[in-house]
Amino acid sequence: MQISTTARHCELDAKVRTFAQQRLEKLGRFARDIQEAHLIVTAEKFRHTAEITLRLKHHELAARELADTDQAAIELAAQRLEQQLRRLKDRRTEHKRPVRALPAPGAAEPDLDEEPDFRSGTED
Repeated sequence: MQISTTARHCELDAKVRTFAQQRLEKLGRFARDIQEAHLIVTAEKFRHTAEITLRLKHHELAARELADTDQAAIELAAQRLEQQLRRLKDRRTEHKRPVRALPAPGAAEPDLDEEPDFRSGTED
């Protein structure tokens, strides 16, 4: 997974960048098809906003959270994305098509050469 970080109106120190990197790597447990993660941290006066966008194979997920510190905002946004990924994983596993049952080995297979009997059960 490729992770890119952007800081707007602030500077992110190495400690916060490594925290964000580790936290976003944990999201890979819920979906194996994460291609890219983009983190944008914005500072306005005393508010820090973290916006995380995940690009998966057929989906795109996003979360935006506000907090007093940049690290707390990143954590809240990652938790929100974790919930979204769990719901996506549940939908993927619950909505799979049922598996067709294969005939048992050695069982009699229907003879396709014979014509089927389509009588309705009422005799005229």
